[in-house]
Amino acid sequence: MISGVVLAAGEGRRFGGTKQLAMVGGKPLAQYALDALAAADVGEILVVTGHDADAVEDALTLPAIGRFVRNPGYRDGQSASLAVALHAIADDSEAAVVLMADQPGVSTEAIDALIGGFRRTRQPIVRLIYDGGPGPALLSREIYAEAGHLHGDTGARVVMASHPEWIHEVRVMGAAPRDVDEPADLPVEPPART
Repeated sequence: MISGVVLAAGEGRRFGGTKQLAMVGGKPLAQYALDALAAADVGEILVVTGHDADAVEDALTLPAIGRFVRNPGYRDGQSASLAVALHAIADDSEAAVVLMADQPGVSTEAIDALIGGFRRTRQPIVRLIYDGGPGPALLSREIYAEAGHLHGDTGARVVMASHPEWIHEVRVMGAAPRDVDEPADLPVEPPART
């Protein structure tokens, strides 16, 4: 089974508030990553919350295969949320697709391309490469322990930089989805879904 993870625990300091709840096209920003995973070939979805957790959990609609996991150490950065997610993943999970709650442009098609790349190659890390640079990644069970001991706001980038031989890249068409860091970064229209 492949797991899906949405990291939605951050404080949104640069944004000026809980950006996971910012409305885009009538939905909270974090719902876009959740919906993309729900339509993909994953067997479970974990949404990691932390800052303003009650409000974020109340605002999001989980699919039947989804659940919330709280990160009490969310102030320690993205890596702490990733560690919480990897610790909570089901025992039969082979790998996890990790999405950020503030990157609404990642499509179901791109997620399924990541999963297909993993199933073909069985590489420990599979990463999307868009025309404009890298996108989300899939982490295999083999590296859960290593990725779970990271610190700060780097996510799994340190593991990738330390072990480039572990990475299989899957190229997808189009520009890399933009992160929403400030209110001006919010899309005017809902991202196209595939």
